[in-house]
Amino acid sequence: MGQVLVLLRVFPEEVETPLEELRERIEKSLPEGYELKAWDEEPIAFGIKALRLLVVMPEDVEGGTETLENTVSQVPGVSQVEVVTVHRV
Repeated sequence: MGQVLVLLRVFPEEVETPLEELRERIEKSLPEGYELKAWDEEPIAFGIKALRLLVVMPEDVEGGTETLENTVSQVPGVSQVEVVTVHRV
């Protein structure tokens, strides 16, 4: 079974949202077989920052990145989730 590396951009609900705490909540919510490999913060504008997350997931998941996007978007404090890139590992 192959794996896929997904780069997500995650926007917090509020500017004051601590991104470290948000990242921890996201990491704990990931389904079995998904792993957060790296993350950083991306300045957007007017003090707003987004999380950039590199997640490794199984290649054979039905629906592609939909499960990952839905899981992350349900985490408290997350406003929006974007898939930036997807690469086969």
